[in-house]
Amino acid sequence: MRVILIISFIYSTLFTAYAQPETHRYTIEIAGAKVGTMTATRQPEGELVNYTVVSDVLVNLLVYKVKIYYKTSVQYRGNKMLSAVVEARTNRGNYASSTVWNGHHYDIKATQYKYNRQTVQSTNIDYSIANLYFSEPVGRNRVFAEYFGDYFNLTKTPKGTYVARLEDREDEYIYEGGRLTRIIKKNALKNFVIRLQE
Repeated sequence: MRVILIISFIYSTLFTAYAQPETHRYTIEIAGAKVGTMTATRQPEGELVNYTVVSDVLVNLLVYKVKIYYKTSVQYRGNKMLSAVVEARTNRGNYASSTVWNGHHYDIKATQYKYNRQTVQSTNIDYSIANLYFSEPVGRNRVFAEYFGDYFNLTKTPKGTYVARLEDREDEYIYEGGRLTRIIKKNALKNFVIRLQE
């Protein structure tokens, strides 16, 4: 009986520590036409939690051509982000960003299309864009943007959505019952709409 209890305890501990990933799949649209996909995954591994967000977009309109493959990998221990790495491959070049905790501060380096930032930050990062796919940012007024290595200011609107702003960039996050169902990424030409697949 004791052996069965020990085996059961070990199995339940391993199952809890390495739980099944939680995955959300989205369709990316412009003007109602599907132009890509996005997948967000949350994977607990012992005391760590890994987030991966991958998007793949191909837009081929008469005057507007965009090809983007974008992957964000983020790791947390508890409420502390340990690292965030972003790879972007586009028809306008390849770009990368990284935010890494080195034991004393974060080393932040973002090199993206028409955007560069390099700095250090000693204050803790406990919530980033990757988290938005798995939890509603109730009570938060900013969220760390891995791509930019900087913070979006976050405002809850009267209609209950969340608007994230950084300089001239603006995204809107829509939740239903605590679940992220839609993102509107504002663009000068056409907005991208990221819609949860049912």
